[in-house]
Amino acid sequence: MALLLRDGLLAGRSVATVHASPAINGALSGLGARVEKLTAGPGLGQEELRVGEWARERAPLHAVVYRAAPAAGTDVVWAAVREVAAGALIPGSGGKVVLIGPPPGAGEHPDAMRAALESLARTLSVEWARFGITAVMVAPGSRSTDEEVAQVICYLCSAAGDYFSGCRLDMR
Repeated sequence: MALLLRDGLLAGRSVATVHASPAINGALSGLGARVEKLTAGPGLGQEELRVGEWARERAPLHAVVYRAAPAAGTDVVWAAVREVAAGALIPGSGGKVVLIGPPPGAGEHPDAMRAALESLARTLSVEWARFGITAVMVAPGSRSTDEEVAQVICYLCSAAGDYFSGCRLDMR
């Protein structure tokens, strides 16, 4: 994949990902980020692993990227994001929350999930601004490739992405 972003853009940054595609994880690490994959916790299959504890063990974290499935409940998304933020972003110097919605036509009710994620991003951008945390929702389009979504995610996790918060970025 030919990235449009400069090499080393994410050097020194750590990103926790949940359900991210291999393209997203690969693009993040390819630009220098340390990628930590969260695979267990509230709604992720293994309740015994405390997500906040997991995040504290991996601190400092600079961002959490959550790719939501169409059928996932926002309570599951909220639980994971809240715990990562409480464990590694809020006590630190801020960070980013990037929520990725399902593409149109994916599974049941993808539009409802996209709207819920947009609402969550807008709410978090206001509630967590005092902690220096920004929140954005990315809405892949029906023609968006994983590589294109990965580039947008990498941009949002960079310093240039600091200017985006409380918004929904619609892709083609």
